[in-house]
Amino acid sequence: MVCPALVVGLDGCVRVPPAPIDLPSRAAARTDAPLDRAEVDRRAALLAPDVPHPTDGLDRLALLAAIMVQDPRVEAARAALEGARRDARLAHKAASPTLTLSSEYANDPTTSSPWLIGGAFDLPLDYGGRREGRIRGAELGVVGARYDLAETVWSERVAAQRALIDVLAGERQVALGTALVGMIDRQIAAMDRRAAAGEIAPLDLAPVRAQRAAAARALDDAHARVRGGRAAIAGVLGVPVSALDGIGFIWPDFDQSPMIAAVEREDVRAALPHRADILRTMVAYDQAEAALQVEIAKQVPTVSLGPGYTWERGLVKWPVNVNLQMPSFDFNRSAIAAAQAHRATAGQAVEAALANAQAAIETAASERRAAALAYARIMREEVPQARLAADRADDRLRLGAIGRADWAALKSGDIAARLAAIDALTRLRQAQIALEDSLRRPLDGPETHVAAATLWGNRP
Repeated sequence: MVCPALVVGLDGCVRVPPAPIDLPSRAAARTDAPLDRAEVDRRAALLAPDVPHPTDGLDRLALLAAIMVQDPRVEAARAALEGARRDARLAHKAASPTLTLSSEYANDPTTSSPWLIGGAFDLPLDYGGRREGRIRGAELGVVGARYDLAETVWSERVAAQRALIDVLAGERQVALGTALVGMIDRQIAAMDRRAAAGEIAPLDLAPVRAQRAAAARALDDAHARVRGGRAAIAGVLGVPVSALDGIGFIWPDFDQSPMIAAVEREDVRAALPHRADILRTMVAYDQAEAALQVEIAKQVPTVSLGPGYTWERGLVKWPVNVNLQMPSFDFNRSAIAAAQAHRATAGQAVEAALANAQAAIETAASERRAAALAYARIMREEVPQARLAADRADDRLRLGAIGRADWAALKSGDIAARLAAIDALTRLRQAQIALEDSLRRPLDGPETHVAAATLWGNRP
């Protein structure tokens, strides 16, 4: 009877074929990966059905959709979540029984048969605190994997937003930087004519030439900033930078100061319990609690039943054993103490995460206030004054009151002031992203209309 059962059992085994990874092929596919615009647009429409979606470029919502569609790090987090779900299902399974087969030969002519043949099962009774703790820990692993996925999506979103700011600010700096270099070249040309005429000394051109060199270096940096930002976005999406060729980025109100209210104490209190990283530390604490309960349950002996069958030299016997696995000699006190220490450590990790998050929010809010004040001052004072001086220079040049060199210097000052405004705006936009990162939620733009509240990890 035993052999047929084994044959049937082996016949029902799951067969999983090997799945080796061809690394060269994977690498080639990654370097040639395209951006799936159709799927990105479809996902963006699902995320925010009421928001219009541009078709001539990628806005912030489309970037978020692209992250969810193509980002390999998000896919890895999804795979980890599926693995946690499988582990949770496995935790509900009872322990496997053990089958012991035995035989014996006795050279005894007084018995009807010299053979003894038998078998016995060992059936662990899976109940009580051990089973509950094991299942609870596995289910918490699923919750933690969800928070890990939400945190991965968010961190990739923040990285893409920072790169997008670099691209858009860099494009504006390239345009203004090109104009500034051209204007300084006109100033140098006018001064060269005056030097040739003996009106000024050739040495007077040295500061202007140094200004021109600095402007050229800044222009090169702006070009590099655009290229680096596009490369960073491509890296987030898991595509080569060539996949973004011909694709523009859209941020309609990028040049406007974001109008967001100051962060109050109530905002901090509301944000802390909803950050996915803090919720992940809570999951770790609950897992430590579940592990402690398992160690406490191990003070009770583990029980298993051992029904069997024996054919002993012509006699049939049906033995039944009750097996007890006793706790350690200290009744598991050492393991319980260790589990308590791990729980205390996990509790302190929650406190540390709360403190770090609070500090990050307050630091980001302070930097955003400072950046907003600096940008407002430049737009209120420096830019209008430089603009007014440039307009007066145009009028005076028409009247012949100033020369070309002085006119070009004043026009360069106007361009330089606008470049300073771009720098201040970039600082403000980066500070806004840092504040969003600390609060773990978008504060403006189309992402605030995302329909799925669980996207940002606010719920398990």
